[in-house]
Amino acid sequence: MHWLWWLIGIVLFLLFVVLAISLVCFFRVFYSPSRKKLADDEYEIPEGEIYEVFREDMKKWTFSIRAMPHEDVSITSFDGLTLRGRYFEYSKGAPMEILFHGYKGYGERDLSGGVERCFSLGRSALIVDHRASGNSDGHVITFGIKERRDCLAWVDFAVKRFGKEVRIGITGISMGGATVLMASAEPTLPENVYFVLADCPYSSAREIIMKVCTDMGLPPKLAYPFIRLGAIIYGGFDPDETSPMEAVKKSQLPTVFVHGDTDAFVPWEMSKRLYDACTSPLKKLITVKGAGHGLAYPVARESYVNDLREFDESIKDYNLI
Repeated sequence: MHWLWWLIGIVLFLLFVVLAISLVCFFRVFYSPSRKKLADDEYEIPEGEIYEVFREDMKKWTFSIRAMPHEDVSITSFDGLTLRGRYFEYSKGAPMEILFHGYKGYGERDLSGGVERCFSLGRSALIVDHRASGNSDGHVITFGIKERRDCLAWVDFAVKRFGKEVRIGITGISMGGATVLMASAEPTLPENVYFVLADCPYSSAREIIMKVCTDMGLPPKLAYPFIRLGAIIYGGFDPDETSPMEAVKKSQLPTVFVHGDTDAFVPWEMSKRLYDACTSPLKKLITVKGAGHGLAYPVARESYVNDLREFDESIKDYNLI
């Protein structure tokens, strides 16, 4: 019977190894520690040389929205987290955008320039902190899986807060772009949402995680099962539950995809594939030459706004609003 105990021991050891590797993957990919609150004279920009070129712009946008009149708002997520955001009103009764930031970012850092863009289009702006980000509660980033349901909750909040006639666009950058695409296919999304803007979104959590694994020199087909298992066991979600690619095949909302053609993190081809698969009767792909990840607006502010203004006119022509 000694062989049986040896077999049980080997199985338990292998199980321990699998769980341990999955735990490491969970903390590396999905866990967000407690965030410090910045002092009034502090600010942050994304890490990387490509963002240093736009440091002064990002600094200006950050301090600009801090000085603007705004309303601090919050909601409770479906699983009990307090999520927080800031509302900037362009004018009474103006259409509004709800803006969602990228992976391990937060509203002020990633979306301050978005407030300027919204105002230039005559829209109010609600910039929010995802769960496990910024001033919101939580410690698990779910790559848009649970965040898409948070997006629905923010839309519900906006309808209740600003009235049943309010027109809403849902906008996201990077992971936020993936989030709004997934939310756009949810059957409970209120009809107040009349367009979706996805800036440098990824096609699925699986694809972007495997791409990053490849960039890090890790075997993606070997690493991803451990990463997914870590999400399921320790994070309480399945990154394969749905994806932006699945969503765009269902959503009928007017949708704009924006992507820089030199994006080294989320490849431009992901937006192209999403655009090709999108079944909306009105869609547009905007490619910004020379723009790295999340930098389409800083690189081409004027054309970015003009393209969105033209898209608004297209929506009116289609009698979709």
